[in-house]
Amino acid sequence: MNWLTLPRKPESEVMDESDGVEAYASATAQAHLDALDDAFVERVLSLGIKDGFALDVGTGPGQIPLKIAHCCPKLHLVGIDRSAAMLRAARERVLKRGLGGQVEFMLANASQLCFPASSFDLVISNSVLHHLNDPVQVFNEMARVAKAGGKILVRDLRRPARPVFAAHVAWHGRHYAGRMKALYEDSVCAAYTPAELRGLLQTSQLGPTTIFLERRTHLGFYRGNTAGGTK
Repeated sequence: MNWLTLPRKPESEVMDESDGVEAYASATAQAHLDALDDAFVERVLSLGIKDGFALDVGTGPGQIPLKIAHCCPKLHLVGIDRSAAMLRAARERVLKRGLGGQVEFMLANASQLCFPASSFDLVISNSVLHHLNDPVQVFNEMARVAKAGGKILVRDLRRPARPVFAAHVAWHGRHYAGRMKALYEDSVCAAYTPAELRGLLQTSQLGPTTIFLERRTHLGFYRGNTAGGTK
């Protein structure tokens, strides 16, 4: 590690404080985060999985599965999280939208998934990687529960270099205030760099994956070609 590299500061694996959950849940209604969610859903849809079974790891208040369900009525989605408070918010959302027959939420640990091997056509995770104590174990579990040829997509925040960190947080965190802004800064500190993510993937059981960068703020990877055949 050289002086340009900002040391990573791990964040709590479970967000269950009432103030943190409320800050996150209220912020998701803002146009900025809604647009970020829409961009992730577009990536999910590009993988071409329109029916079958999908798993959302670290679903939070459930906005991602609900958006996907709206676009893919034949796809059954399961969202898991370790936060009971987040799941309460997710279940309220699914009831309000009348999607209880298509989307369900479960309390579960991503490091020890309760599903049989080869259960899902699609496994996704958004903005969870920086929370994980053992990302490789979670990646291995994703690979285990995905069907042969099943697709996997993970996106998270990206940690910038030390000299630009303050400006990065000030500019990209300008949409947030109070507790949410503090949570955003903590999350950026806990996020991975592309090189770090590459190292994690190389030690996992996922097999061939493709890393992508999104805007100046996010990174991620997918396993399996996109619908258009892009490698």
